[in-house]
Amino acid sequence: MKTKVLLALLAAVLLTSCGESSSSDSKNDNSSVQTTASAAESDNTATAAAGSDPEPEPEPAADTQADRETIYQVSLLQGLTLGDYNGSVSVADLKANGDTGIGTFDGLNGELIMSDGVVYRGLSDGSVEVVADDETIPFANVTFFDADEQEDVSGIATIADIKALLDERVEKLGKNSFYMVKIEGTFNKVHARSELKQEKPYKPLAEVLETDQREFEWENIEGTVVALYCPEYMKDLNAAGWHLHFISSDKTKGGHVLDVDINSAKLSIDPTQGYNMQLPETEMFPTLDLTKDQSEDIKKVETKD
Repeated sequence: MKTKVLLALLAAVLLTSCGESSSSDSKNDNSSVQTTASAAESDNTATAAAGSDPEPEPEPAADTQADRETIYQVSLLQGLTLGDYNGSVSVADLKANGDTGIGTFDGLNGELIMSDGVVYRGLSDGSVEVVADDETIPFANVTFFDADEQEDVSGIATIADIKALLDERVEKLGKNSFYMVKIEGTFNKVHARSELKQEKPYKPLAEVLETDQREFEWENIEGTVVALYCPEYMKDLNAAGWHLHFISSDKTKGGHVLDVDINSAKLSIDPTQGYNMQLPETEMFPTLDLTKDQSEDIKKVETKD
């Protein structure tokens, strides 16, 4: 009997000892895991401290393909004809949306001609100057120019003949798209205009041109005509049809084209399907009556008659 009791006590001691040993081993294992995790955290901290930043995501291209196929318009021509000459978009912002186009400047201070990414002003004496990025624009149309059609042209004696030729190309390519056009070469004659800078309170554009328009004519001159075509359905937002500006090759003469006689030139056409209009935040724009029919006034400001 004593032997059995002794054996039972011995077994109990052995079991207790084994349990403690197992618990201790388990604690040691957990301690080991925690130490390993701490080491990993230390490595991560050291790596971050060493300045190992994640690779930055690439920035998007400034002019994606979609952007290049868009006519960007500042305000409505109808707002301009009503006398809203307040600049709303900077020249720098305009350049971000195109490299070729036409328009005007704050206070109607000259004709805007954009060519190869440079913005020029055709002044009231027919001279030209490069415009600073911080100047503002009340109305313009620009795009990134990619010539899809090119041909040589010569012996086209009037602006009416040029518009007829361009209309033929539009009929072939699709009359419901927008088109930016360059005509680069030599001209027998260019009849152009600009206007005097206006002061507030502003008069409607048709009235301004009756008194403050200045016309000039140059003969045997090299240069570029930049022309915009808007489809007929745009007549309440712009001038439907063609609007032409000119700048000489030496960048000393320019303005809105009233008539032109082509000697020999290269015609480049960029059909464009996209359209993006930036409405202005000016003091006048919210109160303008843009439902008024301005077709006659627009005809007056676009032509010499």
